[in-house]
Amino acid sequence: MAGEFEDGSSAEKLFNQGYSYTYDDVIFLPHYIDFPTDAVNLSTRLSRNISLSIPCVSSPMDTVTESYMAAAMAAVGGIGIIHSNVTPSEQADMIRSVKSRRVPILSSPVFKTPDSRIVNEFEGDDVPFVFVTQSGNEKSKLLGYVAKSDWLGLKDTEIKLGDIMRADANMFVPCHYDLGQIDGKLKEEGRDFVVVEEGGEVVDVVTKEEVERVKGYPKLGKGTVGYDGRWMVGAAIGTRESDKERLEHLVKAGVDVIVLDSSQGNSIYQIEMIKYVKQTYPELDVIGGNVVTMSQAQNLIKAGVDGLRVGMGSGSICTTQEVCAVGRGQATAVYKVSSIAAQSGIPVIADGGISFSGHIVKALVLGASTVMMGSFLAGSTEAPGAYELNEKGFRVKKYRGMGSLEAMTKGSDQRYLGDTAKLKIAQGVVGAVADRGSVLKHVPYTMQAVKQGFQDLGASSLQSAHDLLRSKTLRLEVRTSAAQVEGGVHGLESHEKKAF
Repeated sequence: MAGEFEDGSSAEKLFNQGYSYTYDDVIFLPHYIDFPTDAVNLSTRLSRNISLSIPCVSSPMDTVTESYMAAAMAAVGGIGIIHSNVTPSEQADMIRSVKSRRVPILSSPVFKTPDSRIVNEFEGDDVPFVFVTQSGNEKSKLLGYVAKSDWLGLKDTEIKLGDIMRADANMFVPCHYDLGQIDGKLKEEGRDFVVVEEGGEVVDVVTKEEVERVKGYPKLGKGTVGYDGRWMVGAAIGTRESDKERLEHLVKAGVDVIVLDSSQGNSIYQIEMIKYVKQTYPELDVIGGNVVTMSQAQNLIKAGVDGLRVGMGSGSICTTQEVCAVGRGQATAVYKVSSIAAQSGIPVIADGGISFSGHIVKALVLGASTVMMGSFLAGSTEAPGAYELNEKGFRVKKYRGMGSLEAMTKGSDQRYLGDTAKLKIAQGVVGAVADRGSVLKHVPYTMQAVKQGFQDLGASSLQSAHDLLRSKTLRLEVRTSAAQVEGGVHGLESHEKKAF
């Protein structure tokens, strides 16, 4: 360190002492500020050939990332990785769903045939509109729609939808319309909704209420788009022979990046799959992992990966370290793997252990290019599943580890190389996470907090942070348990009413 004072430790010294550190174990010492917060640039690379404007990736978990989440992540400048705990065709349909949109509003429109009857179909259903198509799904020609007000109070509940539906040619807008254009259409014609279509098929239904809600969030930019102008989206696959067929489905659907989803990525199975993907689809980036050591990382780099996913047992619902006695503290893992990956120009995804914006700052400064988040996003509006009220009356969503027995029964056991095992050993649990609102609001606010962290460190970009760390300019210290308590909320008296 330049100067006459020796304060704190360099990352190299700290992480070579034989201890496994988590994010909470370490703290950065502040550096010199000579730029405003808004000057911090968080643009980065997900993989060798894919750039993002923010370093955020949603995890390929079945309670985190499906088409809703992936579209929202792309809209805010990150990217979503769609899970593989579904059939190949269902996963491919999710990819197409994201690629066909320009607005981060995904509805769940109800489609019925003209012969459907009110009495059979809609008793108790709380849907604003029902759309009538020839075959009763979005893949056939849209004939008209029936509003909730049209069927409420009907005396003749045997009536067919085809007899009361409205046909309106002006309700359609092309799929390339952005939020501003859709808003203009709604206002110009005084409409309550528009139908977004592509090639004669219904892509989405956007209501006036939803547009007003999104307009109240931080302003959206261009988002993460590819050369074709469509949102970018990734997908997870395993390393079985059948995953080669899954991969073909995903490529045909337009997937932009593939993540090999294994809890322990340093295996012959993953190395062979990496080589297969690169030989069969040389233009497609493939991210390997998970890894936590330099030797693991080097093996996958030699095999040809375009990115690395780092983390083992660090997720909030992951029990790998407890069950298998294998893994590594996430701060140590990110620093070590990033050190070797940087020599080959391979970006690193810090996967797991993210609970606060400060954890994101630590992951990025320690060498990661992006952070992958599960629980941090699982309670959001765009995550799969419905909200429930817990015993305290708070809104929550279900969140489960892909190593939980519940998820394994749907197929995720392949990521633990256990798909042929007669006994399934859980490496994760099932729980619930609190409502966080929309990703469209939650992520931008989080990124603003990350920018403030970078400013305190004197780093105006990710590359600047990495340079400061490796030049030993940035200094760190280990926090005692008392220091960790002091660094959080403490010393406050609770006035919450308790029932005795």
